[in-house]
Amino acid sequence: MPAPANPKTTVVKAAARAEAPAFCIALSLAALSLVALSLVVLSSCSTASHSMLETLQQAARRGDGSAGLRLNPNFRYLRVTIAGRVVFLALGNEDADARGPVEVWYSAEKEVLRLQHGRLVGAVGLTTEWRSVSLPELPSWSALARGDQALRWARVRDVMPGYRYGVRDALSLRLVPSPGRSELQGIEAQALAWFEERVEAGTLAGPSHGAGVAGETLPAARYAVDLRDGKESVVYAEQCLAPDLCFTWQRWPVQAPGAVDKK
Repeated sequence: MPAPANPKTTVVKAAARAEAPAFCIALSLAALSLVALSLVVLSSCSTASHSMLETLQQAARRGDGSAGLRLNPNFRYLRVTIAGRVVFLALGNEDADARGPVEVWYSAEKEVLRLQHGRLVGAVGLTTEWRSVSLPELPSWSALARGDQALRWARVRDVMPGYRYGVRDALSLRLVPSPGRSELQGIEAQALAWFEERVEAGTLAGPSHGAGVAGETLPAARYAVDLRDGKESVVYAEQCLAPDLCFTWQRWPVQAPGAVDKK
């Protein structure tokens, strides 16, 4: 973002041009007022962002000290495991969408994840990026838990690098038993409803795609959902952006099932 104009510089220039018409001086004063107002607004907005970034940087320096890590309670977090490291992302904002809010999560290393009802709808800052993801209208997690057959649907995504646009995944989603092993922390796996999402027929090339996309099969994704007490919150998931780039995320700090905020 370009740096705001320096009020002192504006004053000096205005003084140096004292011979300018009166309306020019009036405009300079109005510009000064706007700059001052902008600085106040930007300062108030950046305070929270700076605090969030500082917390994330401290978490990054601490490594995997998840249990004893003191995070700013004014923010919500994801604990992400990827390539043998633990990263904390903070919720920066929620974007409005007809199918439900999109959570935008940021790391200190400028990695960004976008989640909608627990499903990945965007990822940037990693070696593989999903710049845009299009999802259809899908049943609620509670409705899926009551079903006795797999749900089949299609996802369309734009992938970088390689300018792979309109990559279409044929997927199936089904309720599965809780796994014996996962990166889930502080919650019994049996207390959550688990779903598995598989690519059924490989990846289908869209209208524009890069070499090597067709036939690429992503590993299965898993979602752990808290359905207790009428809530419906994905608290943990495993996702792959590419066959060799997988990660897990969990809402942090840990809350007992049934006490998780609806997201």
